[in-house]
Amino acid sequence: MSIPFDSFTLAASTADLGEEPAARGTADCVEFRMDLAEGPLDALEAYDGELPLLVTNRAAWEGGEAAEEGRLDALADTLDHDAVGAIDVELAAIEDGAPGDADRAEALICRARDADAAVVVSTHDFETTPSESVLSDRLRRASEYGDVGKIAVTAHDRRDALSVLSVTHELTHAGVPVATMAMGASGSHTRAVAPVYGSKIGYAPIDPDRATAPGQYDLGTLRRLVDRLSERA
Repeated sequence: MSIPFDSFTLAASTADLGEEPAARGTADCVEFRMDLAEGPLDALEAYDGELPLLVTNRAAWEGGEAAEEGRLDALADTLDHDAVGAIDVELAAIEDGAPGDADRAEALICRARDADAAVVVSTHDFETTPSESVLSDRLRRASEYGDVGKIAVTAHDRRDALSVLSVTHELTHAGVPVATMAMGASGSHTRAVAPVYGSKIGYAPIDPDRATAPGQYDLGTLRRLVDRLSERA
Protein backbone atom coordinates (compact mmCIF):
# COMPACT_ATOMS: atom_id res chain seq x y z
CA MET A 1 0.00 0.00 0.00
CA SER A 2 1.27 3.44 -0.92
CA ILE A 3 2.57 5.72 1.80
CA PRO A 4 0.36 8.80 1.27
CA PHE A 5 2.74 11.63 2.30
CA ASP A 6 -0.27 13.92 2.49
CA SER A 7 0.85 15.08 5.93
CA PHE A 8 4.17 14.97 7.75
CA THR A 9 5.67 11.48 7.73
CA LEU A 10 8.56 10.52 10.01
CA ALA A 11 10.83 7.90 8.45
CA ALA A 12 13.10 5.86 10.70
CA SER A 13 16.27 5.29 8.68
CA THR A 14 18.09 2.00 8.97
CA ALA A 15 20.02 -0.63 7.03
CA ASP A 16 18.82 -3.31 9.46
CA LEU A 17 15.13 -4.19 9.24
CA GLY A 18 15.52 -6.08 12.51
CA GLU A 19 15.50 -2.66 14.20
CA GLU A 20 11.94 -1.94 13.06
CA PRO A 21 10.23 -2.89 16.36
CA ALA A 22 12.16 -0.10 18.12
CA ALA A 23 10.61 2.45 15.72
CA ARG A 24 6.99 1.46 16.33
CA GLY A 25 4.91 4.08 18.06
CA THR A 26 7.36 6.81 17.03
CA ALA A 27 7.94 6.56 13.27
CA ASP A 28 5.32 6.45 10.53
CA CYS A 29 7.46 4.36 8.21
CA VAL A 30 10.94 2.91 7.89
CA GLU A 31 13.43 4.15 5.33
CA PHE A 32 15.30 0.99 4.39
CA ARG A 33 18.77 1.94 3.13
CA MET A 34 19.35 -1.13 1.03
CA ASP A 35 22.61 0.31 -0.28
CA LEU A 36 24.02 0.04 3.25
CA ALA A 37 22.51 -3.37 4.05
CA GLU A 38 23.88 -6.88 3.75
CA GLY A 39 21.60 -9.10 1.69
CA PRO A 40 18.88 -6.45 1.33
CA LEU A 41 16.52 -8.51 -0.82
CA ASP A 42 16.74 -11.42 1.60
CA ALA A 43 16.03 -9.02 4.45
CA LEU A 44 12.94 -7.77 2.62
CA GLU A 45 11.77 -11.32 2.02
CA ALA A 46 11.99 -12.02 5.75
CA TYR A 47 10.45 -8.71 6.86
CA ASP A 48 7.28 -9.07 8.92
CA GLY A 49 7.23 -5.69 10.62
CA GLU A 50 4.28 -3.39 11.15
CA LEU A 51 5.65 -0.23 9.56
CA PRO A 52 5.58 0.34 5.79
CA LEU A 53 8.90 0.74 4.01
CA LEU A 54 10.37 3.58 1.99
CA VAL A 55 13.22 1.91 0.14
CA THR A 56 16.34 3.81 -0.86
CA ASN A 57 19.20 2.37 -2.91
CA ARG A 58 21.40 5.45 -2.95
CA ALA A 59 23.99 5.83 -5.67
CA ALA A 60 27.60 6.44 -4.73
CA TRP A 61 27.56 9.67 -6.73
CA GLU A 62 24.82 10.96 -4.44
CA GLY A 63 26.26 9.96 -1.07
CA GLY A 64 25.30 6.28 -0.96
CA GLU A 65 27.15 3.01 -1.38
CA ALA A 66 25.25 1.21 -4.13
CA ALA A 67 27.23 0.09 -7.15
CA GLU A 68 25.70 1.54 -10.31
CA GLU A 69 25.42 -1.76 -12.14
CA GLY A 70 21.99 -3.18 -11.43
CA ARG A 71 21.13 -0.54 -8.85
CA LEU A 72 17.79 0.52 -10.30
CA ASP A 73 16.86 -3.07 -11.13
CA ALA A 74 17.44 -4.07 -7.51
CA LEU A 75 15.27 -1.18 -6.37
CA ALA A 76 12.55 -2.30 -8.79
CA ASP A 77 12.69 -5.82 -7.34
CA THR A 78 11.72 -4.48 -3.92
CA LEU A 79 8.31 -3.52 -5.32
CA ASP A 80 7.37 -7.21 -5.30
CA HIS A 81 7.02 -6.95 -1.52
CA ASP A 82 3.74 -5.74 -0.08
CA ALA A 83 5.49 -3.91 2.77
CA VAL A 84 7.15 -1.49 0.33
CA GLY A 85 4.98 1.62 0.29
CA ALA A 86 7.42 3.98 -1.43
CA ILE A 87 10.76 4.11 -3.20
CA ASP A 88 13.34 6.87 -3.57
CA VAL A 89 14.70 7.70 -7.04
CA GLU A 90 17.36 10.36 -7.63
CA LEU A 91 16.46 13.30 -9.85
CA ALA A 92 19.87 13.00 -11.47
CA ALA A 93 19.16 9.38 -12.44
CA ILE A 94 16.07 10.58 -14.28
CA GLU A 95 17.60 13.62 -15.96
CA ASP A 96 21.38 13.28 -16.04
CA GLY A 97 22.24 9.59 -15.92
CA ALA A 98 24.34 7.56 -18.31
CA PRO A 99 22.71 6.47 -21.59
CA GLY A 100 19.75 4.26 -20.78
CA ASP A 101 19.56 5.29 -17.13
CA ALA A 102 16.78 7.79 -17.72
CA ASP A 103 14.69 5.11 -19.42
CA ARG A 104 15.31 2.69 -16.56
CA ALA A 105 14.46 5.33 -13.98
CA GLU A 106 11.23 6.27 -15.71
CA ALA A 107 10.31 2.59 -16.11
CA LEU A 108 10.98 2.15 -12.38
CA ILE A 109 8.59 5.00 -11.57
CA CYS A 110 5.91 3.43 -13.77
CA ARG A 111 6.41 0.08 -12.06
CA ALA A 112 6.03 1.77 -8.67
CA ARG A 113 2.74 3.28 -9.81
CA ASP A 114 1.54 -0.15 -10.94
CA ALA A 115 2.50 -1.56 -7.53
CA ASP A 116 0.61 1.23 -5.73
CA ALA A 117 3.83 2.56 -4.21
CA ALA A 118 4.63 6.24 -3.84
CA VAL A 119 7.75 7.78 -5.38
CA VAL A 120 10.09 10.22 -3.65
CA VAL A 121 12.36 11.94 -6.16
CA SER A 122 15.42 13.22 -4.37
CA THR A 123 18.37 15.51 -4.95
CA HIS A 124 21.31 16.33 -2.69
CA ASP A 125 24.06 18.90 -2.37
CA PHE A 126 26.80 17.86 0.06
CA GLU A 127 28.81 21.06 -0.33
CA THR A 128 26.53 24.10 -0.44
CA THR A 129 23.01 25.49 -0.31
CA PRO A 130 22.07 26.68 -3.81
CA SER A 131 20.19 29.93 -4.36
CA GLU A 132 16.47 29.95 -3.62
CA SER A 133 15.68 29.99 -7.33
CA VAL A 134 17.76 26.85 -7.88
CA LEU A 135 16.27 25.15 -4.82
CA SER A 136 12.78 25.92 -6.07
CA ASP A 137 13.51 24.76 -9.61
CA ARG A 138 15.04 21.45 -8.51
CA LEU A 139 12.18 20.72 -6.13
CA ARG A 140 9.55 21.56 -8.73
CA ARG A 141 11.19 19.27 -11.27
CA ALA A 142 11.50 16.47 -8.72
CA SER A 143 7.85 16.75 -7.71
CA GLU A 144 6.76 16.55 -11.33
CA TYR A 145 8.30 13.09 -11.58
CA GLY A 146 7.29 11.83 -8.15
CA ASP A 147 4.74 12.19 -5.40
CA VAL A 148 7.19 14.21 -3.30
CA GLY A 149 10.24 16.20 -4.36
CA LYS A 150 13.00 15.91 -1.76
CA ILE A 151 16.09 18.05 -1.38
CA ALA A 152 18.89 17.87 1.19
CA VAL A 153 21.54 20.58 1.06
CA THR A 154 24.48 21.64 3.21
CA ALA A 155 24.04 24.80 5.26
CA HIS A 156 27.06 26.88 6.23
CA ASP A 157 25.16 29.55 8.14
CA ARG A 158 21.66 30.57 9.21
CA ARG A 159 21.03 32.34 5.92
CA ASP A 160 21.34 29.00 4.13
CA ALA A 161 18.90 27.42 6.56
CA LEU A 162 16.48 30.30 6.08
CA SER A 163 16.60 29.80 2.30
CA VAL A 164 15.54 26.18 2.72
CA LEU A 165 12.63 27.14 4.98
CA SER A 166 11.54 29.97 2.70
CA VAL A 167 11.41 27.75 -0.37
CA THR A 168 9.61 25.06 1.59
CA HIS A 169 6.93 27.56 2.60
CA GLU A 170 6.52 29.00 -0.90
CA LEU A 171 6.23 25.67 -2.68
CA THR A 172 3.90 24.20 -0.06
CA HIS A 173 1.68 27.27 -0.40
CA ALA A 174 1.69 26.67 -4.18
CA GLY A 175 0.55 23.07 -3.69
CA VAL A 176 3.90 21.45 -4.51
CA PRO A 177 4.63 18.49 -2.18
CA VAL A 178 8.21 18.72 -0.94
CA ALA A 179 10.52 17.30 1.70
CA THR A 180 13.38 19.56 2.70
CA MET A 181 16.30 19.63 5.10
CA ALA A 182 19.69 21.23 5.51
CA MET A 183 22.58 19.05 6.59
CA GLY A 184 25.38 20.06 8.93
CA ALA A 185 25.50 21.93 12.22
CA SER A 186 24.07 25.16 10.81
CA GLY A 187 21.12 23.37 9.27
CA SER A 188 20.27 20.62 11.74
CA HIS A 189 17.36 22.61 13.22
CA THR A 190 15.64 22.64 9.82
CA ARG A 191 14.88 18.94 10.29
CA ALA A 192 12.52 19.92 13.12
CA VAL A 193 11.37 23.28 11.76
CA ALA A 194 10.82 22.50 8.05
CA PRO A 195 7.69 20.42 8.77
CA VAL A 196 6.09 23.55 10.24
CA TYR A 197 6.56 25.15 6.81
CA GLY A 198 5.15 22.13 4.98
CA SER A 199 7.96 19.60 4.56
CA LYS A 200 6.31 16.19 4.13
CA ILE A 201 9.08 13.84 5.28
CA GLY A 202 11.59 13.80 8.12
CA TYR A 203 14.38 11.27 8.54
CA ALA A 204 16.01 10.06 11.74
CA PRO A 205 18.07 6.99 12.60
CA ILE A 206 16.62 4.28 14.80
CA ASP A 207 20.09 3.85 16.30
CA PRO A 208 21.60 7.32 17.02
CA ASP A 209 25.08 5.88 16.39
CA ARG A 210 24.11 4.97 12.82
CA ALA A 211 23.02 8.29 11.35
CA THR A 212 22.68 8.19 7.57
CA ALA A 213 23.23 11.93 7.01
CA PRO A 214 25.03 14.77 8.79
CA GLY A 215 23.02 16.63 11.43
CA GLN A 216 20.28 14.06 11.99
CA TYR A 217 18.44 14.02 15.30
CA ASP A 218 17.70 10.67 16.89
CA LEU A 219 14.23 9.32 16.19
CA GLY A 220 12.59 10.11 19.51
CA THR A 221 13.99 13.63 19.66
CA LEU A 222 12.81 14.51 16.16
CA ARG A 223 9.32 13.16 16.88
CA ARG A 224 9.04 15.26 20.04
CA LEU A 225 10.37 18.41 18.39
CA VAL A 226 8.13 18.19 15.33
CA ASP A 227 5.04 17.42 17.39
CA ARG A 228 5.71 20.25 19.84
CA LEU A 229 6.43 22.83 17.15
CA SER A 230 3.42 21.78 15.09
CA GLU A 231 1.15 22.22 18.11
CA ARG A 232 2.33 25.80 18.51
CA ALA A 233 2.43 26.77 14.82
